Amino acid sequence: MDISDWIDRRAVFSPDKAAIRFKGESVSYKALSEKVGHLTSVLRGALGIQKGARVAYLGYNSPELVALVFACARVGAIFLPMNWRLAGPEHAYVLSDSEPAAIFVEEEFADTLDGISQDIPESHIVKFGIARDGWHSYETLMNLSSGGRQRDPRVSYDDPALLVYTSGTTGRPKGAVLTQNALFYAAVNSAHMHDMTSQDIVLTTLPMFHVGGMNIQTLPALHAGATVVLQDKFDVNGTYADIETEKVTLTTLVPAQLGGMMADPRWKKSKFKSLRSISTGSTLVPEALTEAVHAKGLPLLQVYGSTETSPIAVFLVADDADNRIGSTGKCAVHCDMRIVDNEGNDLPVGESGEILIKGPNVLIAYWNNPEATAEALKDGWFHTGDIGHQDEEGFLFVDDRKKDMIISGGENIYPAALENILAESGDLIEASVVGRDDEKWGEVPVVVAVRKSEKITESEVKALFKGKIAKFQHPKDVFFVEQLPRNAMGKIVKDEIRTMVRDGSLN
Repeated sequence: MDISDWIDRRAVFSPDKAAIRFKGESVSYKALSEKVGHLTSVLRGALGIQKGARVAYLGYNSPELVALVFACARVGAIFLPMNWRLAGPEHAYVLSDSEPAAIFVEEEFADTLDGISQDIPESHIVKFGIARDGWHSYETLMNLSSGGRQRDPRVSYDDPALLVYTSGTTGRPKGAVLTQNALFYAAVNSAHMHDMTSQDIVLTTLPMFHVGGMNIQTLPALHAGATVVLQDKFDVNGTYADIETEKVTLTTLVPAQLGGMMADPRWKKSKFKSLRSISTGSTLVPEALTEAVHAKGLPLLQVYGSTETSPIAVFLVADDADNRIGSTGKCAVHCDMRIVDNEGNDLPVGESGEILIKGPNVLIAYWNNPEATAEALKDGWFHTGDIGHQDEEGFLFVDDRKKDMIISGGENIYPAALENILAESGDLIEASVVGRDDEKWGEVPVVVAVRKSEKITESEVKALFKGKIAKFQHPKDVFFVEQLPRNAMGKIVKDEIRTMVRDGSLN
């Protein structure tokens, strides 16, 4: 068995029911099952994809992306959703590290892929629309495919299914490997969290290159036989329209998206009559935001987890949302959680320590990175690096995030990646990157640097990042100082830098 059975079996029970609605078009469970069959034929036949091979996708949310997830699972291949927000050099690193046998690319990103073709391993490139020289046409391959179930008895739920790259503290992203079993248990945990059934209509606005977009509600909805209303990318107008016209019952919106919704005049007058709840996560959630959602009569369900936990590990259910504001909830049924001190000893209720997660939803390894795997996974426990505590009833409160990580609009930014670029400049003696609170994005990165002379300007420092990393990671401000604060060991004290930025003493 493999997770593509979810779609085939639903197609038997409810062939005409809408599995996905996308840009005004409806894809039934029967049609989605057939699409998965044709894609399976393409992967195995035309592209020669074998069990264990990686298949990358560079593009926005679409029914084709969803179908490819299940087709890869049927073949036993590992699906690699690429972050379309990244810059060319970042894509090149991910592709060189993962060595996909095939890359599916949408028209909008074809030039990006073409521009790094010399820096990536040789792959079959499948383009939607008109193909380029040496590339395949997606439509042509699908028209020539034989379709059918084509079960492979070697494939099981134990096989890797998903490879998702997450930014690393050393400046290089790490690829978390999740099994089909992890996706299954993510779906089961989600069903419990949302009380999800086949009657639900789920709106997906988050990009599916994140496990949040894929696994908090989207794949779980298809496992439950529900309908997914899919946006190619988040749009405030589209979200208001979809909730109203599609009678959406469940959706996930990170704080930056909720902020965008609340900034629109429609927030005050909208009733959201069909919605049962809104889920959120990816960052610490301000209480004011939670209260604003609750004021609409909607429970805001926090979820705690990470790429490495698929991500659902801890969550609030609707009955607890009002009386546990500030908590991320209780550990999922199919997870275990510990709060430990620096020596790995379990801490009593109320004491803060590192949050550890264990369960079938946890990654099995970081791709090509045994050192990082050994550091993160110890005796089956994933060490999150996050600090939290539990109350007497088992509710988790996250006290702090990973030490240096910046979360901007739901996207992880690690300062080391930016600092590596700054270190290449001969005009800077040293530089540090920290997060600064931002009303719209939650946080934004800023640079605090010591320059050799006044020759280099703020705009020139910002220009160092152009074309090297995604725009959302670019620093919003640059501050020059005479020296950076250091401790007795000579290490830069980032807490002091954050305080300087927060207090405005650098302005």
